[in-house]
Amino acid sequence: MFRASLAVQRVVRDAATSPHRADVVAMGADGTPTEELDRLAENEILRVLDAERVDWDLISEEAGHVRRGGHLSLVVDPIDGTLNALRDFPFAAVSLALGSDTLGGIEIGLVRDLFRGTTYWAEQGGGAYRDGRPIRTRSWNPKGDVLLVNLGSRATERSVRLAERGRRIRSLGCASLEMVMVSQGSADAYLFENSEETRNLRSTDIAGAYRIVLEAGGGVSDAAHRSIDSFPLAVGRHTSVFAWGDAKLPAALKEGGAL
Repeated sequence: MFRASLAVQRVVRDAATSPHRADVVAMGADGTPTEELDRLAENEILRVLDAERVDWDLISEEAGHVRRGGHLSLVVDPIDGTLNALRDFPFAAVSLALGSDTLGGIEIGLVRDLFRGTTYWAEQGGGAYRDGRPIRTRSWNPKGDVLLVNLGSRATERSVRLAERGRRIRSLGCASLEMVMVSQGSADAYLFENSEETRNLRSTDIAGAYRIVLEAGGGVSDAAHRSIDSFPLAVGRHTSVFAWGDAKLPAALKEGGAL
């Protein structure tokens, strides 16, 4: 997984000056356009799997479910934050997760920052790490919290309420990296909820970061506080996401009517 993430970073770096990297070359399995940069990144992941003779299945928002004979699946977002990457806004990642069936079945999660080269990873029951050093979530301080909230024309009233409630709000356009910001204590919580269900997140967006948040001591649910542990590893399903570092925060937000 690490070598696959490194290969994707090389592809993004090498394509930085290509005039065709934003060209739409196909429709992805999730029904959204696939840019040339996404296809290059996905092809590189498959190349690494073939070169290392790994038989994991691949679940990717571009190619869908590629059956390769394995009992485990590699759940991939080749480039999370594609628009950021295409516009040279330095907040995009490759997200990889290894497991089976559901988010709760993810054994290993890895998110690599494609601009800084920082690697976040976690193994079920083994803690969470940033470039090999353990990371933990932050204790919540209501006088200085930092909340990451997906905003825009499709954001729900709940998202707007949370943004109004927070001391400091950021909206950065890359779910996996925003979730690992919660994991390492840079942010206190992350909320993604759009008014249209199909505009919400897929397992490919969050599977890697899901395991990292949990192993760092945080929690993840949907926006209505329901567990997403049984959410399937399939590109056709969508969910809202609320990730937090300290359990006192969602309790306070719920009591105060912000969530």
